Amino acid sequence: MSEEMTPNRPYLIRAMHEWICDNGLTTHLAVDAHYPGTEVPQEFVQDGQIVLNIAPRAVTAFEAGNEAITFSARFGGVPRTVYVPVEAVMAVFARENGQGMAFEPTEPPPEPPAPPEPDNDDKPSRGSHLKVVK
Repeated sequence: MSEEMTPNRPYLIRAMHEWICDNGLTTHLAVDAHYPGTEVPQEFVQDGQIVLNIAPRAVTAFEAGNEAITFSARFGGVPRTVYVPVEAVMAVFARENGQGMAFEPTEPPPEPPAPPEPDNDDKPSRGSHLKVVK
C-alpha cells in the first residue's frame, strides 16, 4: 500500500533555512531563473541562475509555501517582489561555509498548447470586390 506523498523539497528548504538561521548564518537560495513562473530581477541573473539572500534581515514578507517561496527584497537599492516555484530551487546553503543541500533539477511542466490561430474565413483575402461607381 504505497500512498502517493507530496514532494519533500519545500519541507527540506524550510528545514535547511531554519537550521542555517539557528546557527547564525546567512541562508542563500540558488535558483534556476528560467524555470517557468520564476519572477526574479533578470539583471542579476548569471548563466541562467540567481543566488538570493533569504536571511530574515534581508527580506520582508517572506513565505516558504509548498508551491513557491515569495518575499520582497532590495536589489541595487530598489525594492522588488520575488516569486520562486519550489521546483526552481537548485540549492539552499549558508553563505559563510557553503553547508546546505542541493536538489536534483526538476523538469518544468509541459507548456500548454498555443491558442489556435483565428480563422480568416470571415475576412476577404484580397481587396474588396466592390467598385466605386460615379
